[in-house]
Amino acid sequence: MREYLAALGFKSLDEAIGHSELIDVNRAISHWKADGLDLAPILAAPSLPADSPKRRVTIQNHELDHHFDFKLLPLVQPALEDARNVKAELGITNVDQAVGTLLGNELTKRFGAAGLPEGTIDIHLRGAAGQSFGAFIPQGIKLTLEGDANDYVGKGISGGTIVVRPDRASVYPAEQNIIAGNVIGYGATSGKLLLRGIVGERFLVRNSGVTAVVEGVGDHALEYMTGGVAVILGKTGRNLGAGMSGGVAFVYKLRADRINAEALAAGELHLRELGTPEADHLKALLEEHASETGSLLAERLLADWSNALHDFTQVLPRDYANVLEIRAKATASGIDPDGEETWSKILEVTNG
Repeated sequence: MREYLAALGFKSLDEAIGHSELIDVNRAISHWKADGLDLAPILAAPSLPADSPKRRVTIQNHELDHHFDFKLLPLVQPALEDARNVKAELGITNVDQAVGTLLGNELTKRFGAAGLPEGTIDIHLRGAAGQSFGAFIPQGIKLTLEGDANDYVGKGISGGTIVVRPDRASVYPAEQNIIAGNVIGYGATSGKLLLRGIVGERFLVRNSGVTAVVEGVGDHALEYMTGGVAVILGKTGRNLGAGMSGGVAFVYKLRADRINAEALAAGELHLRELGTPEADHLKALLEEHASETGSLLAERLLADWSNALHDFTQVLPRDYANVLEIRAKATASGIDPDGEETWSKILEVTNG
């Protein structure tokens, strides 16, 4: 770095910052893909007085001391200090962003990645949540919101539980109305999301382990999903499962034209029989969803479960479905797919 700086006539990085006139762009714009590209507007120096600094000389105030979580921390000290169960109730507004994130940080610093037993910290909020409600919360934190939320609910959630339901005084059908925004559960790794209502686009993008129940989604749901479980009880937008390589989804009355056919194996794996592990798992999730959110839709499906089950489709990524089938055949033939047997032996059974 010092050699480069010396060649440019500088002694430090601070001296070099802002000298965009020294950037050589010829090789970039001479490439045939960039023919005619004009980078001058990007590299133009701002019109500032000569003595104006070109680097950061002041500290930005992010006003973290006003973050909503500083209301929560005093209320949950018994849990943070002695792992005791605590409950709290507060109002919330849509200027309160990333609620629960600082709390999750405090919990992780004290108890590590394993967190605390599920629901140790049980927080009930009422109102409209701002962006990134419950982002990154670890196991041990449960956030229940009565109202609605903006985008990125449960972003990066890592073991916690988030429940979002309409206010109990609401009279509109929840399953026909929006409860949260776009990109719900982005990059989630573990935990649960129970959402009574419809959400926007890109639901569970890059989810690798969370279990989520929702009553309708927009376009591009389950995009790049690599693990976890999604239950969709209502309509789906287009391009379901693009780039999905792992995990499983249970979709009610799935329309085949809504899926990304290159990625998903839908229609090939239907739920038809009561008592199977998949059917039992799905039923248990609906029961939990109804209990936590008061979902009338889930209650109606459970009341006629033997018939409702026939309208669910289990969706798996094609390659993931093939791997599961190979493992099942190997296990049925007495081969441990995770043992020391060679893949050639497993393939013999599979192709047998």
